[in-house]
Amino acid sequence: MTTPCPRCGFHHNCICHAEPALDCPHTFILLTHPKEMGKDTNTGQLMERSLAHCQRQLWDRVNPPRALLDMLADPQYQPWLLFPGDDTVSAIPFQATAGKTPLFILLDATWQEARKMIRRSPWLATLPRLALAPNTDSAYTLRRNQQTGNLCTCEAGIALLEATGFGRDANQLQQYFNHFLAVFHAEKSGHKK
Repeated sequence: MTTPCPRCGFHHNCICHAEPALDCPHTFILLTHPKEMGKDTNTGQLMERSLAHCQRQLWDRVNPPRALLDMLADPQYQPWLLFPGDDTVSAIPFQATAGKTPLFILLDATWQEARKMIRRSPWLATLPRLALAPNTDSAYTLRRNQQTGNLCTCEAGIALLEATGFGRDANQLQQYFNHFLAVFHAEKSGHKK
């Protein structure tokens, strides 16, 4: 058994050489459901490693993350909740406000968990929701019960980068995500691809 890479966690197929350093100055918060922590199939980790202004905050039904609440109250930020495919609330297209840093909150969870997070977090319900219309189906096949049209966290991030004018970053993150998918099964079965 080899020692896992301290950055990507893979034992046999380190993907760090494929990791891009993206230029997007927007702030990204991965609001992560506790069940996602430590899952090797979690794709939010790819964004967290690639985007300089991306951070993970743990969602809790009773105790919202204080650091995120402080950011939402800070007038320098323009917050948006990204919840693609949610047709229960009207979403609006992204438009930057001069002098404010876009703050994108992505629910890093399964779709079922994400819906529960919204229902159980009144403080999220007040945020403007960002409309995304991805032009491709999800390529993510690492979990069962994936519904058509539902993107994984990294794919949502790629679509968000594209929608906000960072196409080059979106392409680089897509390549990194593709590499992750290409070696994942070999990694889990214990051999090099």
